[in-house]
Amino acid sequence: MAMADVTVRGAGIFGLSIAWACARRGARVVVVDPHGPGAGASGGVVGALAPHVPERWNAKKAFQFDSLIMAEDFWTDVAMTGGVSPGYRRNGRLQPVADAEALELARARSVSAETLWQGLARWEVISASEALGWAPVSPTGWLIRDTLSARLHPARAVAALVAALRASRCRVVTDAPDSGVVVWATGAAGLQDLSEAMDRPVGTAIKGQAAVLDTRLAPGAPQLFSDGVHIVPHADGTVAVGSTTERTFKDPRATDDQLDAVIAQARLAVPALAAAPVLARWAGLRPRARSRAPVLGPWPGRPGHYLANGGFKIGFGMAPKIAEIMANLVLRDIDDIPDDFRLERCL
Repeated sequence: MAMADVTVRGAGIFGLSIAWACARRGARVVVVDPHGPGAGASGGVVGALAPHVPERWNAKKAFQFDSLIMAEDFWTDVAMTGGVSPGYRRNGRLQPVADAEALELARARSVSAETLWQGLARWEVISASEALGWAPVSPTGWLIRDTLSARLHPARAVAALVAALRASRCRVVTDAPDSGVVVWATGAAGLQDLSEAMDRPVGTAIKGQAAVLDTRLAPGAPQLFSDGVHIVPHADGTVAVGSTTERTFKDPRATDDQLDAVIAQARLAVPALAAAPVLARWAGLRPRARSRAPVLGPWPGRPGHYLANGGFKIGFGMAPKIAEIMANLVLRDIDDIPDDFRLERCL
């Protein structure tokens, strides 16, 4: 068997996306994960690809914007190559406007979006009556609608990437030795390992819980965001709601009354969910770096080894561009990593 040019350790969204970008550049790639693809946070159910608000622009917000714009071509290519749909659709998002002050702010942001989003997407204020029944309750009768937000199904997106990689003659296995350059994209466990190697905290695991409800919604329904809860319609007619943010926990994979509270909150926010049965409950650990941004770049003191971690809640939205810049780094030695994403920011 031919030696790999790139070994990716970790078959979550960062690892698989970087492997895909390397494969598209002609590299021989093997992805290694002892637990299998999507065993961690990337095997979840929510899949809200949502932008930052269009104001106080910085490198992180610009990076995420670029990645969200890239997403449609990225996931179309994946689906066409492997024959598996990730459930991607740029269906927009609705948010309630709480009061007069929030309404004024939302309208100001609609103006800044015209410049910051480069005419490629809109952030606008609409009447709740325009939402045709699928919308969060809004105290003012107004909603924020953006056309940049998209959704995919995380576990299916992982399966789509695995299929595309295998169709491209790349291996996705549970065990293999290092070969070529090595990219470490090992999620929450990887942040712990990195903290031990650096002898100082780099990041931590944050538990999240989410649920899937049965609603039979049309596939094009927009996602909703209300009072911190994501409500995301998927292609199969289900709706995912989530998630919790738990810094202390006993069982990382157990669901409990904290998820019950999120479901109840979603039902209050969206009356159309009041009688929707719960089909599935999910819990897992998400990697959050101290910098609250992804951690990318060379592993200090380990030549030929690279880091890609810290996706936390924005990993799927960041993945297309992270894949591109990491492939450029490991294959061509082109370093376009934003300063905010470097390990030094965590140290």
